[in-house]
Amino acid sequence: MLTKRIIPCLDVDAGRVVKGVRFLGHRDAGDPVALAAQYDRDGADELVFYDITASAQDRGIMLEVVARTADQLFIPLTVGGGLRSVEDMRRMLKAGADKVSINTAAVQDPDLIRRGAEAFGNQCIVLGMDVARLPGPGAPRWGIRTHTGAGGGRATALDAVEWAARAVELGAGEIVVNSMDADGTQGGYDLALLRAISRAVSVPVIASGGAGTLEHLYEAVAVGEADAVLAASIFHFGTYTIGQAKEYLAQRGVAIRRLAAAAI
Repeated sequence: MLTKRIIPCLDVDAGRVVKGVRFLGHRDAGDPVALAAQYDRDGADELVFYDITASAQDRGIMLEVVARTADQLFIPLTVGGGLRSVEDMRRMLKAGADKVSINTAAVQDPDLIRRGAEAFGNQCIVLGMDVARLPGPGAPRWGIRTHTGAGGGRATALDAVEWAARAVELGAGEIVVNSMDADGTQGGYDLALLRAISRAVSVPVIASGGAGTLEHLYEAVAVGEADAVLAASIFHFGTYTIGQAKEYLAQRGVAIRRLAAAAI
């Protein structure tokens, strides 16, 4: 049985971890280096580091902060934000990242996914998706948005499920599905969105956006069919520990990693 992963997310702005609601109203959550070290000790399976304003501000990612964060970790680190080329990816991997996440740049240049996968392997290329529900009757549909670090971002013509499938064909080895409607609300993941994308692709899908309770984590894997759960607020502000999340999922019959090592 494949294990499910618990992944804290560090949304970094100006060198500090922040968290808002639907990408707005950010409040400070701490130093990324200190938080990374704590989550590693607590038994997190992986860590995601997003420089959330890099694309919106049209600048590169903060390499030095990434390098200091990576130095604290013995678990895989995914880094995203402002990566626009294979050379940008190379710099991140040399700085200590195990995977690179691309979102806006992939929409603008889908072939960047293929070039990255050819250079570093599919397992290194993560597609980040900021997804918003589209209005209208009938079955739910979702669209892709870019440049979201400064707020609502920019709408695109891409259908989220179709884009996920195309990205995998191009070489993406993993997908982070972030619901902009649920982000930071702590009201639960968009389970219909997760399930639709999980069933459309053959690579691991990571649920993002909306975790507020341990039950939400369970729903993401049991109902949304996600392979991993990404969360920020519930961990950053002390609502739950990684160990408590792992214990809860294990009690619900979910296969998880490193339960014995987690601080419960």
